[in-house]
Amino acid sequence: MSKIQRPEPEMEGEPLAPDDLAAITGEAIRIEDSEPAIRASLPHSEALPIVLSLLCNLFLTALDQTIVATALPTIGVQFHDVSNLSWVITAYLLSSTAVAPVYGALADIYGRRAMIITANVLFLIGSVLCALAPNLLFLILARGLQGIGGGGILPLVQTLIADVITPRDRGRYQGYISMVWVTAGIGGPILGGVFAQHLHWSMIFWINLPIGVGSLMLLLPRLRKIPDYHRHRKLDWTGGLLLMASAVVFLLALTWGGHKFAWLSPTILAMMGAAVVLMAAFVVHARTHDEPFLPLPLISGSVVPYSMIAGGCAMGAMIGMIVHLPIYYESVYRLSASEAGIALIPLVAVSVLGAWSAGQFMAVTGRYKWAAVGGASVAASCLMLMAYLAAPPLWVLLSLLAVLALGIGTCFPISVVSIQNAVPRSQVGTATGAMNFFRALMSSFAVAMFTAILLAAIGQEIPIGEGAAGSRNIASGDMITGFRFVFLAAAFLMAMAAALFALMEERPLAGGKPSPAATMAE
Repeated sequence: MSKIQRPEPEMEGEPLAPDDLAAITGEAIRIEDSEPAIRASLPHSEALPIVLSLLCNLFLTALDQTIVATALPTIGVQFHDVSNLSWVITAYLLSSTAVAPVYGALADIYGRRAMIITANVLFLIGSVLCALAPNLLFLILARGLQGIGGGGILPLVQTLIADVITPRDRGRYQGYISMVWVTAGIGGPILGGVFAQHLHWSMIFWINLPIGVGSLMLLLPRLRKIPDYHRHRKLDWTGGLLLMASAVVFLLALTWGGHKFAWLSPTILAMMGAAVVLMAAFVVHARTHDEPFLPLPLISGSVVPYSMIAGGCAMGAMIGMIVHLPIYYESVYRLSASEAGIALIPLVAVSVLGAWSAGQFMAVTGRYKWAAVGGASVAASCLMLMAYLAAPPLWVLLSLLAVLALGIGTCFPISVVSIQNAVPRSQVGTATGAMNFFRALMSSFAVAMFTAILLAAIGQEIPIGEGAAGSRNIASGDMITGFRFVFLAAAFLMAMAAALFALMEERPLAGGKPSPAATMAE
């Protein structure tokens, strides 16, 4: 792999990197206030095989997040423990969320190649231990280890794509990433059910070995063609531990709130308070440390915070709907569990079309801001209409979900590209890891918020996952009322995303011809 410390500009008028500007002027400047150097992309014939090998790697962790849920009842029966089954999911969620920013920072310090290999090896070791688990406690601990590996794969894949493709062209490839998630989202539950019913539940983990080894064999030879923009520096372990501890405590409070403990119980309040204190300590430490784990200027300015929060709102609304809509289908429309899964396809699959359309729009026009504003606004309007109609005919609901997915899909590639376009190349990994970290937190928050709304409406335990069949016993009128407010809450998140995208500064995308706006400004 070739290491590029300071590439020479390849075109006249190319903006200098922040370090170069500081060396010339003798003044320290804010990270985001200067345009990062335009990086040359590889030819499409060379870039496409690299991207495809990266997507095979991404499919590994995407499949794991969807294949496990359908096998949980079988696992609970074998280990004679149903009450703690949710920890099989929660352990992976906690560990993968906490380590996402760590991998981003380490990739910027030690290079992408070393970290993508580390993430894959940890994930595969965790998969083997999960398959060999003799009891539920061992399985939960192994899932935590698996999450430590899996939590790094997504940000590292996104960072490596950023090293290969210019920001203007990168949107075209975001559709491929969305397609991986859709394939895993549809195929994972089917495979999980087949393995658990006809083979053995451990197959949901053994299948990771051929996929993981195969993806590494495809990826590793191609990594040598990717230029490496990492910069060696000392890792701020104290800041990293404070950030991870704050995230874990916050996620645990969201997981237990309303289920194991009441939201206003001393335990939940103490955990929320501890998360705030830990986050405050992280901010103070970052302000005083010479090279903090997550430089605060990196997530400030006129682009990154707006795009990061907007993308988090969109992801939260999407995940919250995916988790809770099967309950709505089964209790209101009396669909079976398999039919409810099929009815999720418009929401999941059409979002790929939205992401692809946004990517094409960016590549052709060089513009991106108003595509996201329009998409988020359309999604918010659909959700408000769903709340107003209250259980319309199923075909009407599915049509609204398809339009909603088309709008919400535009938000994901634009939030990624706008952030990566606004930061120096040596900190793309850190920024990408922070973005995925915030998306995971917002997704957990949205799921907890939607669950709390339904609990307030129907006054009993919400059947999620393996207990969703019990939703048929809930009065459909109460469920319709509850979901009115769920749809309104999701609409609020999407309206917030639209407003934040509108307030975000639109910068010319590096690579290719300048956007029309940039040309007029000159």
